[in-house]
This record gives sequence, C-alpha cells and structure tokens, in this order.
Amino acid sequence: MNETRDPESTPATAQAEPHPERTTFGVGPWVGGPEAWPSHEHYDPELLEHGDSRNVIDRYRYWRMDAIVADLDEHRHPFHVAIENWQHDMNIGSIVRSANAFAADTVHIVGRRRWNKRGAMVTDRYQHVEHREDVAALVEWAAEAGIPIIAIDNVPGCVPMETFDWPERCVMLFGQEGPGLTDEAIAAAEAVVEITQYGSTRSINASAAAAVSMFSWVQQHSPLVPRVS
Repeated sequence: MNETRDPESTPATAQAEPHPERTTFGVGPWVGGPEAWPSHEHYDPELLEHGDSRNVIDRYRYWRMDAIVADLDEHRHPFHVAIENWQHDMNIGSIVRSANAFAADTVHIVGRRRWNKRGAMVTDRYQHVEHREDVAALVEWAAEAGIPIIAIDNVPGCVPMETFDWPERCVMLFGQEGPGLTDEAIAAAEAVVEITQYGSTRSINASAAAAVSMFSWVQQHSPLVPRVS
C-alpha cells in the first residue's frame, strides 16, 4: 500500500529549493505608486511606472539599461568569444545570448559586420560586441592583449574538451554552421578543442557548441567552484 506523505512533514533537505527567478514573464508597475518608488539612481522611472517585461534576471528588474551594463562590467568573466561570420550565420544571435548568460567579456564578430540578431533576444544590448575585419585582425588584437586563441572544432589532432585545461583568459573561436572554422582560424589557434560526440552525429549545432564550451570554462574557473587549498 502506498503511503501519502504530508508535504509539511517532509524533511527540509528533501524539499526542492525554490528557483531564484520568480518572474519569468516580467513584473508590473512598482507596487504603491510613485510615493513608494526606490530612490537609487539605477532604477528607471518609466519601468517603475509601467512594469518591466525585459529578458533580465530578477536582480535587474526596473534597472536602467546602462546601469545593468555597468554592473555587469564589474564581474564579467575574462574569456572572450569570437565567431567567424562569412555567411550571415543564423547561430550568432544565440551565441551572443549565451555569452551574456555566462558573462563573457566580449563577443567578436569576425568577417561581415552585419549579423543576425534574432536569436540574441536583445541581450546584445547588455553584452560587449566588437567587429574584427578578418581572422588576421582578431589574431593581431589577441596578440596585443596577450590572450590565447582556443579554436573549437572537430578536426584531426584536436583535444577532447573533457581533458582540456582552459586558460583563465582566452578567446574561444567558433566557425560557421556546416563548414566549421577556416584553415586560417585553425592555424591561428594555440589549441584546438573538440566536443566529444557520443552518438552517431559528427557535430552539434554551433550555438549549442558555444554554450557547452562556455559552461566548460565556468566549471573550471567560476568562483562558485570549490578550490583545494
């Protein structure tokens, strides 16, 4: 006979922790009207009056966009993301969105200046995005900044991501959906890392590969990761 357990009697350790994001679909006007509005300068009076339905975490509800960017700049991670853009790749917007989610320092669009922003869900407003004319320009910038380029592709001689030690400062370089990275990009990289495929497909979607790579970096370098003293 199955026993029905009273939720109130369930040990606290067995109960699911509440998700930190309570407002998936946004919030309405600030409760209490103008008299109750917070006075801190990072709040936007228009959002306080009309509500905030933007794609931002709860911490940034009602904040001005420039205030959010300034706050993000205080704790961005030191890795960069670069994407070759020779065919107006549809994945770039999604990669920019993931870069924002993982607090990447900057996204570099290599090749065509114009890129498809649909998948970014306007997160590019909060993410630093710069243009590099070609791979040579990216290499020059990275050399001046003293940041190694790490290519992500499944080519002969590449290193499985599961065994790779990410440099704390680096540029993750991704290619186009289908053809992957150009030969010039591969040659410019200090290391070439692959995402191991455990099924039958040869590769995964470029935007998915970027998200996996950023999470792999975070697993090694996030301040949330316990350190052995």
